[in-house]
Amino acid sequence: MALLAARLKRAGVQPRLFGYLPAARSFDAIAERLARRLVVLAGEGEYLVIGHSLGGLLLRAALGRLEADVRRPGHLFMLATPNRSPRLARRFQRHPLYRWWTGDAGQLLADPDRVVAIAPPAVPYTLVAGVSGRRGKGSPFADEPNDWIVSLGEVRLGGDDHIVTLPVGHTFLMNYRQVADLILERAGVVGTKRPEPRDAPRA
Repeated sequence: MALLAARLKRAGVQPRLFGYLPAARSFDAIAERLARRLVVLAGEGEYLVIGHSLGGLLLRAALGRLEADVRRPGHLFMLATPNRSPRLARRFQRHPLYRWWTGDAGQLLADPDRVVAIAPPAVPYTLVAGVSGRRGKGSPFADEPNDWIVSLGEVRLGGDDHIVTLPVGHTFLMNYRQVADLILERAGVVGTKRPEPRDAPRA
């Protein structure tokens, strides 16, 4: 997320990064730590949140843990987030390497009931998905648009969601300039005077 953070910073947004290692902590433990970080951000003023892949699910879970009097973000951006259990996670659920690297979060992704149980966001959100993946014969996604890791349908949260699609892959989707431009546009930063640091929105 470093390149995206740098682009947002040049536009006047103060980025704050959150790191996690699924192999070392359970999904719930990471979400709880993220919720505590959001409480700190909420106390500093307006903010927005951006999650890539599993990060979007962690943000949804963390937002659902906030007390009612905690300021919510103005917008949630989910980049290639599997809001529905991805078929590749289910396929590799029992593979030793997958289990070791993804830990409990990987098992959550492979369990449709656990994914569905994550609270839907009670804030405005934008879904962004890549569609450069292979389709047709030999593809695990058949003819469905995908980013090599998750399909367009797996990114969808609600039945009437509009998904912004880009001809890119899953892993580096956040590095494309179009993503930064979209975030800045929907955050109301594009075309405005660069704010002073103390007034800048945070991501």
